Amino acid sequence: MASSEKNLSSFSGSNVGDVSKKKFGIVVSEWNEEVTEALFEGAYGVLVKHGVNRDNIIRKNVPGSFELSLASQWLAQQADIDVVISLGCVIQGETKHFDFICQAVANGITEVGLKYNKPVIFGVLTTNNKKQALERAGGKHGNKGDEAAITAIKMLGF
Repeated sequence: MASSEKNLSSFSGSNVGDVSKKKFGIVVSEWNEEVTEALFEGAYGVLVKHGVNRDNIIRKNVPGSFELSLASQWLAQQADIDVVISLGCVIQGETKHFDFICQAVANGITEVGLKYNKPVIFGVLTTNNKKQALERAGGKHGNKGDEAAITAIKMLGF
């Protein structure tokens, strides 16, 4: 089935262990706030549903998606943070700015996880328009925030 016709947020329940004592850092971009708030709500809800203590969910905001990498690094370097979830939304515009930002953010988030040897989850939407972003932030295609949270939980159970 084409991804345009299904909810992309379904996932397997395997590798979901006890996360009640784990500490989660979530970095949220303020740019495209309607979308990123929905991503955060999805991630937060999944974490709580799976037993994460609300006090063990640390949220930090950054101005835009480009800043997600550095903020994720600041959280990842803290010994008590077990996993970092980076949430953002970059929507295609008329210039190549979209390409540069998306590439930089993807590489930056990957590098942070490798540097600190802990999961740093890429929960950044890279869409052609706002409609596509909203469809992936709680709309007909599910919520990438949900997916990022379950990915974090599963990586802790690896």
